[in-house]
Amino acid sequence: MRALTWHGKHDVRVDTVDDPEILNPRDCIIKVTSTAICGSDLHLYDGFIPTMQSGDILGHEFMGEVVEAGPRSTLKKGQRVVVPFTIACGSCYHCGKHQYSACDNGLPADNQDIAQELYGQPMSGLFGYSHMTGGYAGGQAEYVRVPFSDVGPIVIPDGVEDDKVLFLSDILPTGWQAAENAQIEPGDTIAVWGCGPVGLFAVQSAFLMGAERVIAIDHFPHRLELAKKFGAETINFEESAVYEALMEMTGGIGPDACIDSVGLEAHGFFVDNVLDQIKKSTFLGTDRIHANRQAILACRKGGRISMPAVYGGFVDKWPLGAFMEKGLTLKTGQTHVQHYMPALLNAILEGKIDSDFLISHRLPLEQAPDGYKMFHDNQNEVTKVVLKPDLAVAAE
Repeated sequence: MRALTWHGKHDVRVDTVDDPEILNPRDCIIKVTSTAICGSDLHLYDGFIPTMQSGDILGHEFMGEVVEAGPRSTLKKGQRVVVPFTIACGSCYHCGKHQYSACDNGLPADNQDIAQELYGQPMSGLFGYSHMTGGYAGGQAEYVRVPFSDVGPIVIPDGVEDDKVLFLSDILPTGWQAAENAQIEPGDTIAVWGCGPVGLFAVQSAFLMGAERVIAIDHFPHRLELAKKFGAETINFEESAVYEALMEMTGGIGPDACIDSVGLEAHGFFVDNVLDQIKKSTFLGTDRIHANRQAILACRKGGRISMPAVYGGFVDKWPLGAFMEKGLTLKTGQTHVQHYMPALLNAILEGKIDSDFLISHRLPLEQAPDGYKMFHDNQNEVTKVVLKPDLAVAAE
């Protein structure tokens, strides 16, 4: 089959690789019909995530048709399904609490030591996202093996287009959980750092949960315009000082809750961010946390911080004193996708959530390297690239 493979920083290729096979009675094989490039895939593309190996198949946002099911799978051949990016067993202590991204059995035994050393405990597996998260082949391919297929994938009704439901795999539940973790109360003002796909779904979700005002922060004009379409007020951090603007917009109080959907690659030329980049380049730190610092300093006293953004390891100059003295609450974590999928699917089918507005480009799988480059180089206009394995390559 054809699949997108990683070979180093900014080096991804579509190669011919072995077809996946059933390895466990709970497995199924999916013929991929749509798969998206996620913002967190750019962390792999930029070489920020360790334990990648040449030839690894990328992709964790995908859906398709079941072509083979193991004897213990609950899926049937021919069903269309969206697959959650987290791989969870459904029966361990944490899965029993619907905390699927903390599954005790999602990682193969020989991959658990890395996460154990870095995080203190192994977490769930992730598709196409390094050997630290299981080394599972991803979904930017013609076919993919889905472990624990009796737990994860959700069946999609006939007649519903892929584009409407594809983002149930990751970014829609992630944006929803981000807003839920902000513990929004009616009338709240919420600030969202980052108007990428997760941030935009967090904006939409915050309003649905009762926020009176949402303030979206970014520096890409097109993404800020998308946030405005959902009713958000906006701050362009290249034109305004974020902290001062938020204080002015909230009467000096600060937002009730702040959502950091930026993560380890924060941009900008603020002094602390430049220092972060120096520390990262000299191995004195692993992440740049400028957006997170801003959120903590701007949030009102007694407020909440929600952090759906990806951070890989250790940070320096995190304002723990401000966090403690202001009495803030922080909630974070990979998304428990399986928990949210049924309700969010219903919300899409009922027209309560706009789920396909993000898609700016649709490309054949064969052009995936071009998709990565354009997404990486032009994040203002390229909001989401969806790859279609069956889409024909246009003649030049």
